[in-house]
Amino acid sequence: MTLDHVTIVGIGGSTRPGSSTEQALRAALKEIERLGARTVCLSGHDLDLPHYTPDDTGHPRRRRLVDLMASADGLVIATPAYHGGMSGLVKNALDHAEDLRRRPQPYFSARPVGCLATAYGAQGAASALASLRATVHALRGWPTPLGVAVDSSRVRFGPAGACQDPHTQSHLEIMARHITEFAGVRVPGYRQEKAS
Repeated sequence: MTLDHVTIVGIGGSTRPGSSTEQALRAALKEIERLGARTVCLSGHDLDLPHYTPDDTGHPRRRRLVDLMASADGLVIATPAYHGGMSGLVKNALDHAEDLRRRPQPYFSARPVGCLATAYGAQGAASALASLRATVHALRGWPTPLGVAVDSSRVRFGPAGACQDPHTQSHLEIMARHITEFAGVRVPGYRQEKAS
């Protein structure tokens, strides 16, 4: 399988560098890279943006976010659960996708989006994941069949970024495979080698 023309953009985390959400996002992107696609990660400071205002393109981090969302062949969105939903930081970043409305491929149209949520407890992660999936649908993206809810009270990531919980790691791997396979099929130049 050749995926070197495929770029997956990861968006998420919190303002705290190395947060559990950022670690989970980077672990998912690492799996995507292992499968052969290129990745770009926007987290923490990259997402520290003014509140969304339509067509205000003056902020350089805002321009970079919008341009990367527009050029992505697929995305991974990761949010911490705040009071049962996604964080304001991640929601504001996704609000900036409104600037893609007049593009030939508006919003996240026809692109796979892996949804990932973390919380200190399973219930918060599950409700934030549902909220995130609904927002991705509203942006015309195709959420992968498997979203990943990470209970950070029991799931840890090692120094090299690998998830130390086999169950969560297997879910990250499945989600990465869904994203790369779907993104690869829709990108010109992709070919899947036949099994011999």
